[in-house]
Amino acid sequence: MNTKEQVLQMLEAQRGSYLSGEQIAQGLSVSRNAVWKAIRDLRAAGHRIEAATNRGYCIPVDADTLSLQGILPYLSPSLSPERIQVYRTLGSTNQTAKELALAGAPHGTAVIASAQTGGRGRYAREFVSPEGGLYLSVILHPDRLHFQHITAVTAFAANAVCEAIETVSGRSPQIKWVNDLFLDGRKICGILTEAVTDIESGSLSWIVLGIGINVNTRTSDFPPALRKTAGSLYPENQPERGNRCRLAAEILNRTAAQQTPPESEVMAAYRSRLMMLGQQITVHAQGSDYPATALDLDDAGHLIVRTADGSTQTLSSGEISIALP
Repeated sequence: MNTKEQVLQMLEAQRGSYLSGEQIAQGLSVSRNAVWKAIRDLRAAGHRIEAATNRGYCIPVDADTLSLQGILPYLSPSLSPERIQVYRTLGSTNQTAKELALAGAPHGTAVIASAQTGGRGRYAREFVSPEGGLYLSVILHPDRLHFQHITAVTAFAANAVCEAIETVSGRSPQIKWVNDLFLDGRKICGILTEAVTDIESGSLSWIVLGIGINVNTRTSDFPPALRKTAGSLYPENQPERGNRCRLAAEILNRTAAQQTPPESEVMAAYRSRLMMLGQQITVHAQGSDYPATALDLDDAGHLIVRTADGSTQTLSSGEISIALP
């Protein structure tokens, strides 16, 4: 790491507390002038660093600039910082992660951005990704997952994000089958799972798990068509701001671990968080819409519904989408 990164790491490790320029200089064996230049450059890069006479420098608790150094204090010791790439803006974290996977990147490699210019969701739809969000993609190798059904990967990710949000904010999102998280009736997160299969063996080569969360996103940053349905974990009308570095670390701690929970536990936790079971929904399938009641999930994560004529159907996420009333 260069001096600027080392200074940032020291300040992030003591977030909310002041460190004098002399303390930083001695800790890094550099001059006070080198510390001052590093602080100046960090501020120019968007980092919020406060200064006080006779106290030194401090990153406030509610500062929200994403950085690897900001993630490290919350990261599990079992995870390697060398596998984490953090960007201010990126075209698509999933696309970059796929390129890394094709080049042989190991399990747990992560790509993180504050904003995306080319984010994509299911069926290649645009995924609006303004500043204030957290956009994170993790490379997972199938031999670390131990799941029989690929749908369990999305369920595993949804559970992990819910748990991370609860740890950081104390708020409890619900899951809209298959891959969306809702809070207070608004969508705050989307999850996209992309996999590559080996042509010869038919087995999975790797999986890229993409997660996009509206953390501190302002309503005005959403397109007008989304402003009634999209929400944020920390809405702008609340004084509290979310720490995206901590949230990113909590998600990585749960998704990039060496072992995953048994699939039965994953699906049970996922089912318990679903927001539509027992409720009326609208099913959109092949251009036709029809009402149904969401009953349950089967072991593969498919949604079981009862239609108006009393019959039951099992819906695959690849074939349909649903809408709540």
